[in-house]
Amino acid sequence: MRYSQDHKAQTHKRIIKEASARFRRDGIGATGLQPLMKALGLTHGGFYSHFKSKDELVEKALQAAGAEVEVICAELFAQERPLEAFIDAYLSEWHQTSPHEGCPLPTMSSELGLRGQPSPTSDVVLNARLEQIQGTLEGDDAADQSIFIMSAMVGALLLSRSVESADLAQRILDVTRDFLKKPRD
Repeated sequence: MRYSQDHKAQTHKRIIKEASARFRRDGIGATGLQPLMKALGLTHGGFYSHFKSKDELVEKALQAAGAEVEVICAELFAQERPLEAFIDAYLSEWHQTSPHEGCPLPTMSSELGLRGQPSPTSDVVLNARLEQIQGTLEGDDAADQSIFIMSAMVGALLLSRSVESADLAQRILDVTRDFLKKPRD
């Protein structure tokens, strides 16, 4: 049975969306193509009519995650106190417990880096956040401050997700959030 071009495009989007969530939640290496396709009611062989390889899907899924985050960040950085809003959202309990919906940098990008497969999309996602943060800062070192702030948040989120103690996880988020929101000289 032949499907319309629209059906194929919609299926392609469904695969990317599901992969994006699974890669962020479970990791790229731990997400197999067969279980991914089965969860969507598709065959493993059908994957190759949409993508050349898992690596291609990873890049598309990272792009999709970046686009999702871009929408959220646009709203946060449009608020009256944009940097505080961004820090609060990034270091929130929701973000800590919802990796499948959050920023791909602590999950997908870190795994790609560990595998020696850096992605240009990681650069795009990171540079967009750095520009937004830098736009809220004053001083000659605003660019350096933005790198520090983003690095601290990604690190705190990673650590909070990796510890067993819920109290410690919350403390990591709280201490980092409070430190980053202190007035800068």
